[in-house]
Amino acid sequence: MPQHSNRGELIDGVLRCLERLPWDKVTAREIAAESGANLASITYHFGSKDALMTAAVVEGLDRWLAEIAAALGDLAGHDPAIRFRRTAEAIATTRRRHEGLARMFVGALARSQHDDRVRGLLTEGFRRSRADVARVLGLGTDALGEDAGGVALALFDGLLLQALLDPGLAIDGDRLVAAEARLRDRLPV
Repeated sequence: MPQHSNRGELIDGVLRCLERLPWDKVTAREIAAESGANLASITYHFGSKDALMTAAVVEGLDRWLAEIAAALGDLAGHDPAIRFRRTAEAIATTRRRHEGLARMFVGALARSQHDDRVRGLLTEGFRRSRADVARVLGLGTDALGEDAGGVALALFDGLLLQALLDPGLAIDGDRLVAAEARLRDRLPV
């Protein structure tokens, strides 16, 4: 009989921990207790708690993007500007619920400068996200579409990081629409 793998339960455990604990309070013991897994399974499946946390962040960000795409419904027939605005609105409405995940993302970015495994996980996550964002926004499935998805992702990530530093820095709703219009007006392509 094949042995049950705790890999998925560990990732889910990290994501549940992030819903109730600040990122710096998520310990290996907390993760093991939350997931119902053995503490040693963290090292077995991921090599370290940091690698597990990074894998969970990448998975959590993928789930968040899927949640946003589901909230948008089918926008295939809509103008790209409407898709962009609706995506920004969906990010704004879900941002607070995913704040712990976003903070872990920032921590993983910092660790990636000194940890090749963390860097690899994040790099692969960004590769997938660029294509996913391009699909959600209707930017195309070719290389240029993925590049445009990367630019949109950078905008959303940058705004998210600013809002994490100070919620007063959040630019969404009508402010985002007005700022987008100003950019198009002043920086025509």
